[in-house]
Amino acid sequence: MGILDIVPAGVVSGKDVYKVFDYARENHFAIPAFNVTTSSVANAALEAARDSKSPVILQLSQGGAAYFAGKGLANDKQQASIAGATAAAHYIRSVAPSYGVPVILHSDHCAKKLLPWFDGMLAADEEHFAKTGEPLFSSHMLDLSEEPKEENIKICVEYLKRMAKIGIWLEMEIGITGGEEDGVNNEHVHNSALYTQPEDIWDIYKAFSEITPNFSIAAAFGNVHGVYKPGNVVLRPELLKMHQDYVRDQLKTNKENPVFLVFHGGSGSEKQEIYTAVDNGVIKMNVDTDTQFAYLEGIRDFILNKKDYLMTQVGNPEGPDKPNKKQYDPRVWVREGEKTMSKRCQIAFDDLKSSNKL
Repeated sequence: MGILDIVPAGVVSGKDVYKVFDYARENHFAIPAFNVTTSSVANAALEAARDSKSPVILQLSQGGAAYFAGKGLANDKQQASIAGATAAAHYIRSVAPSYGVPVILHSDHCAKKLLPWFDGMLAADEEHFAKTGEPLFSSHMLDLSEEPKEENIKICVEYLKRMAKIGIWLEMEIGITGGEEDGVNNEHVHNSALYTQPEDIWDIYKAFSEITPNFSIAAAFGNVHGVYKPGNVVLRPELLKMHQDYVRDQLKTNKENPVFLVFHGGSGSEKQEIYTAVDNGVIKMNVDTDTQFAYLEGIRDFILNKKDYLMTQVGNPEGPDKPNKKQYDPRVWVREGEKTMSKRCQIAFDDLKSSNKL
């Protein structure tokens, strides 16, 4: 039985999100989550998912959502990020069924200072639910890892109660992901903050499961955003087994991995680290830095190879009167970026063992 036997193609929501993640957990694979900044980036990831025969997660960060709406818009009240996230969600919903794969539509890290963005997206979810019976997004992330644990859980619970009413999955973070992303800089955080404790996982699981089973936890095990030289980042995915064992003991259950876990800062990770994380219950891994570079590669190589055709509208090595429109048309060189990004996405599907699961 493949995943399309239990959920439809296109953006999934409500109980179907749980079915997708539970299928991943039971079949020991994870689903890559690619950050979307333009419709072109979304198309590249969807194309890769189709060709890899895999479900996919498309997500928007606060900065990525603002970019989708247009960098010329003011964002002092998160209005551009709200508009961009909403527009991207409607776009992805409209094209996703054509690619024939299940899509989880997600919003990425939302720190406390960005809660107005989260509120705007949630309002759009509720409006969409009132009209269609489905929220606009499949899931959202709250990243309150910089706050005290008690406050982190309290705020998440308040939002989760509201989200559960319309079937939205919540991803939360406990422990800090190092590095820098979208203006949130954790490059100088002490190493001890990069590793979550099993007791923390249980406190979250206990509080959230009283409301809904639709949640996942991004537990820190040395994760860092970005790509660094080998040896500079010490990932310890084996710690995730300690979390699962602790929660399993508390629940007195035989389920191998009772907690849905998320792997942040996945770009540049060694394959064995990925395999260990998946074995220990990771069902989602964020991949952004690697796909950003991959998207650039295709465009960079095209421009370097076609430089003599891109300096003027008319005139190239084939003759002074030869037009260059077929080279500088954005549909040509942007497509090259889509191709190289799509190839990198396929590597992620293979690494996470989600290929050929439809």
